[in-house]
Amino acid sequence: MDILAHTLWANAGARAANAVAEKKNKKLHISPGWTAFFGVFPDFFAFSIPFIVRFYSVFFDGKTFSTVFVRPDMVEGAIPQGFGLAHNLYQYSHSLVIWCIVFLLVWIIFKRPRYELLGWALHILIDIPSHVLTFFPTPFLFPLSDYKFPYGIQWSNQWYMIVNYGLLLIIWSRIAFSKIKSKI
Repeated sequence: MDILAHTLWANAGARAANAVAEKKNKKLHISPGWTAFFGVFPDFFAFSIPFIVRFYSVFFDGKTFSTVFVRPDMVEGAIPQGFGLAHNLYQYSHSLVIWCIVFLLVWIIFKRPRYELLGWALHILIDIPSHVLTFFPTPFLFPLSDYKFPYGIQWSNQWYMIVNYGLLLIIWSRIAFSKIKSKI
């Protein structure tokens, strides 16, 4: 899924958790901003360095955008600069096993769970069915297994994008209306 949608889903999830906690009079506050950050963290972790390398190649090595930013499925056998690194980083950032280890370590360090990290887990869970085997399938069991969900639907598929952003529009409209209603 694209980073905007990941951001919106994670932020909305934190807001929903806070609303449920408030209704049940539970003392819980999950930062929507930090949850949104962790909702896009897996992609930033995997792709930032390769994109920096690509932009460096354009601005300092005299290469063109069309040669540096070619998608691997556009030219058979072509692996754009930095994509090997992105693939390796992607395995770590898109693993529920790695997420669990980090979540537990952060819990130990802070002596309480940091629920904002659930944005990261949500990212992985959304990516499992929204990626296909031919382009960055989600290695959610890495390093324990190399299994990847074989029935994914590419998130860039037109109807998937329409449904995804349609749902986000409904959810964020409800958030906006409830904010307006609470001020009245």
